[in-house]
Amino acid sequence: MLSIIRERFRQGHRTGKFPKEAPQLPARFRGLPEPVGDLSLSACSRAVANCPFGALRSSANRLHVDLGRCLFCADCPAVAAGAIMFSNDYRLAARCRDDLLRGEEEYRLAKQLDKQMLKLFGRSLKLRQVSAGGCNACEADLNVLGTLVFDLARFGIQFVASPRHADGIMVTGPVTENMKSAVLDTYAAIPAPKLVIASGACAIGGGPFCNCPETHNGIGDLLPVDLYIPGCPPHPYTALDGLLRLLGKL
Repeated sequence: MLSIIRERFRQGHRTGKFPKEAPQLPARFRGLPEPVGDLSLSACSRAVANCPFGALRSSANRLHVDLGRCLFCADCPAVAAGAIMFSNDYRLAARCRDDLLRGEEEYRLAKQLDKQMLKLFGRSLKLRQVSAGGCNACEADLNVLGTLVFDLARFGIQFVASPRHADGIMVTGPVTENMKSAVLDTYAAIPAPKLVIASGACAIGGGPFCNCPETHNGIGDLLPVDLYIPGCPPHPYTALDGLLRLLGKL
């Protein structure tokens, strides 16, 4: 016991200073994509056609990135041609599906809930997480939010075991046919009013499983989504930033 206490004193305070201070992420971290160059019409068409996840669109020789479909793989021709680069910006969450389309204009980050919903959930938000056919990457990074580094509970946000105790549902995975009823039953068991959060490219648009016959291309076609958190998987700070913006804590 004494050795444990000594070690805790040696390590000191381990909880991050976010949101008072922005996190220091490694240079190789792939955050918000930035369209930085013009391409010829043929090059744009080729880049759009060669994205295996349908995340690119073109307009006037400029590429636009759909963050709801992008896996941040950086293997597309647009990155190789220098038309798109990935910044170090972890802030990706948005309230509307259309806001996830990244072009030259300023990216529209998630806005807070309305006054009535903030009154209900602003100080205490309980979420039931459902893995609807995910690979466990998104689930693992959400689980990390409960560790002492991120300490999600200090903001009044917690994951709970029962939907009866929850204020909303956080879905990961593309929503496979086998998980459809489980997701809908979980949502139905949560008392109204309630929130729906789509975390990860699979939950938003199907990810690499988009248009597969056994998936539903995410949760958006089944339930109304209040917050989209892009990424494959989303970084824990991306998820935390989105949740705090939703609750008006940033």
